[in-house]
Amino acid sequence: MRVAILLGGLLTLLGARAEEADHAAALASLQRADSVLIDVRSAQEFSAGALPGAIRIGHDEIAAQIASIAPDKDRPLVLYCRSGRRSGLAKQSLEELGYRQVINAGAYDDLLPLLEADQ
Repeated sequence: MRVAILLGGLLTLLGARAEEADHAAALASLQRADSVLIDVRSAQEFSAGALPGAIRIGHDEIAAQIASIAPDKDRPLVLYCRSGRRSGLAKQSLEELGYRQVINAGAYDDLLPLLEADQ
């Protein structure tokens, strides 16, 4: 019985893994004036360095706070974190709330040089 419960928990965790980051879609979306760049990392990670213009909302707080930042569910939202996992989880949460243009931009360290090269 314990093995079945552990196996079920493991499968749930594996199912919650984020999809691949979409850097091209993130860069294209960030060209739009109405897009919102959201850092879903911890406050400590954010204070150590964040992308220009990013708003910090922890991945575990995003469902409760997003309406105050982006009440329009068609507004483009670009999410990033340290590895892409938390931004993938946040993306799932936002899509469950009905947001239609949510992009997992992946990892901060991968996205930073792309944004710098794009300028």
